[in-house]
Amino acid sequence: MSALPPISNSGLLRWAWRQLTSMKTALILLFLLALASIPGSLLPQRGIDPIKVRAYITENPTWGPILDRLGFFDGYSSPWFSAVYLLLFVSLIGCVLPRVGVHYRAMRSAPPRAPRMLQRMAGTRSLEVTGSTDEVLLTAQASLRAARWRVVTGPQEDPSWVAAEKGYLRETGNLIFHLSLLVVLVSIAVGGLFGWKGNVIVREGSGFSNTLTQYDAWGGGRFVNAENLAPFSFTLDKFTADFERGTVQRGAPRAFEAEVSFRPDPSAAVQHALIEVNEPLVIDGAKVFLVGHGYAPRIKVTDKTGAVVFDDAVPFLPQDGNFTSTGVVKIPDSTPALGIQGLFLPTAALDAVRGPHSIFPSPDDPALFMSAWKGDLGLDSGTPQSVYRLVTDKMEQIGLEQLKPGESWTLPDGSGTVRFEGYERWASFQIAADPGKEFALFAAAAAILGLMMSLFIRRRRVWVKVLERDGVTVVQLAGIMRTSTFEDDDIGVLAEDLDLVEHALAAAGLVRAEAPPEEES
Repeated sequence: MSALPPISNSGLLRWAWRQLTSMKTALILLFLLALASIPGSLLPQRGIDPIKVRAYITENPTWGPILDRLGFFDGYSSPWFSAVYLLLFVSLIGCVLPRVGVHYRAMRSAPPRAPRMLQRMAGTRSLEVTGSTDEVLLTAQASLRAARWRVVTGPQEDPSWVAAEKGYLRETGNLIFHLSLLVVLVSIAVGGLFGWKGNVIVREGSGFSNTLTQYDAWGGGRFVNAENLAPFSFTLDKFTADFERGTVQRGAPRAFEAEVSFRPDPSAAVQHALIEVNEPLVIDGAKVFLVGHGYAPRIKVTDKTGAVVFDDAVPFLPQDGNFTSTGVVKIPDSTPALGIQGLFLPTAALDAVRGPHSIFPSPDDPALFMSAWKGDLGLDSGTPQSVYRLVTDKMEQIGLEQLKPGESWTLPDGSGTVRFEGYERWASFQIAADPGKEFALFAAAAAILGLMMSLFIRRRRVWVKVLERDGVTVVQLAGIMRTSTFEDDDIGVLAEDLDLVEHALAAAGLVRAEAPPEEES
């Protein structure tokens, strides 16, 4: 077998471009993009809920850090997702744009003339007519034009046929669908480059200002300057949650509402708004979404001298649908340094199997279970620590206790007193600005419209040809479906198209009536 001739660099580039811009490659890349989107659906994402990301990594010390290094918690901004995204974008451009020019020229061109052997086409009909050739052709033209067909007749030297074509919008819809995908990709890119989003937990009665230091997690596009964020602020006045109390779907969420007071800028008057699920607050191009909520037990700690070393409400993270919540209090200023691991139960229950847990998400019977530790909190080691995790490697456990609101616990070794003052609610907000979302919504609607056009519109051609046979004028009718696959109902569609012309000729009295059959004697 002889060796293939060497290919030049330019030839290699042309081959690579043809492979990349083929429809087969575009479909493969679209499939890969769908696969690359799966981690963003199955795993918590740092841009949406960084609290869940930290909890997932903590609960999975082996796989969590590996997945984090691979970018699975920032799936939509990871290098592997971006690579597939950009390749699909280039492939679609190479596929679609040349087809736009081809389709434009096809729409401006006339339907092709009638084939010479029209009778060989499937479904051909022959009719004997009584009118002249001009009458037949004019009647056929009028009926087809009335049905919105593009019609052309033969030239002066050969005026015995009519050609008509319909269904150009099928390819138009196909191109609209693919162009809309391009617009969606561009809109996502614009949002990724110029958009930003962040998450913050706000307690009832507390406020938030739109500055970078106020966010628990924040991420912005490459061309976003965090110092130029809109100077709005808001205060969480009241948070209300309602849950189903009936026997059916007991504990299911029914309503979440956050009443806030906000200012678009420091000099503006205070305004009031109600934020609900899927009903965000819009301020200066940014949207404030309500994405979560929980409880913040208020804990007061005094040391052995009676001095107050801690007095604050600490957000606890829900662990289940009944809001069994965990949290940590770190008190480095006490002597010795104290750490408290807490379990807050809105409606407390205790059994031998599950231990302490909540049986309903509303605070019907709140309780706080605490484990107190003393020793080195590890805050001076230089290693970052999660505020929701207590490192007990160099600490000693000094006691366990259960408290109701208003109760106090004197630590066993005389290190001080812990008092459970009560609880507050907190709400988690995602604040985002996405300048490309309107274009993406419009493009998605256009893509659906284009897909429907390409699925339900059929492109087809019809020919009407007039012949003289033995002094009798004969009309031949034939049609063809311009699709890559020929379906069973296409035959019926072509039959209806030919019926249109035949009925028009019959209505004009141009079709020769068939002689009635002779009766047998």
